[in-house]
Amino acid sequence: MSNTMVVKEYCDDYQSQVIDLILNIQQQEYNIPITKNDQPDLLDIKAFYQKGNGNFWAALYGDKVVGTISLLDIGKGQVALRKMFVDKNFRGATYKTASILLEIALQWAKEHTIEAVFLGTTPKFLAAHRFYEKNGFISMDHNNLPDSFPVMEVDKKFYKYIVKGK
Repeated sequence: MSNTMVVKEYCDDYQSQVIDLILNIQQQEYNIPITKNDQPDLLDIKAFYQKGNGNFWAALYGDKVVGTISLLDIGKGQVALRKMFVDKNFRGATYKTASILLEIALQWAKEHTIEAVFLGTTPKFLAAHRFYEKNGFISMDHNNLPDSFPVMEVDKKFYKYIVKGK
């Protein structure tokens, strides 16, 4: 087992760890009353995310999933950034897990001629808000989202990132 972090495109071998990581952060850390059944995308990640201009990645430390990020193709050269979660032990400057995951997703967007990345998040994720803003995401009003953007019930704060060329 290696003691370095790597990011790989999602495969079904990671499914149970991805679900456990996301649910633990949502339910235990942030007390958000959301279940696996409320997130059917987690039950078939490949079919939901890995199509068109979309993809899903897992950050692995050894053989443990410690972070996730995805881009959901919503058409017209736009994607929704979804499922960005990092194990609390792998946040911050030591591992830079969130930064590495975001960099990989934004590079993918550039390579696939995506024009804009949109995301929705809960007001509780204050550190995430600072992270997105530091990385060039602009806060936006819900009413300005593309019609095809999938708003989750917990999402009350929204951002947009304009992708620059290759």
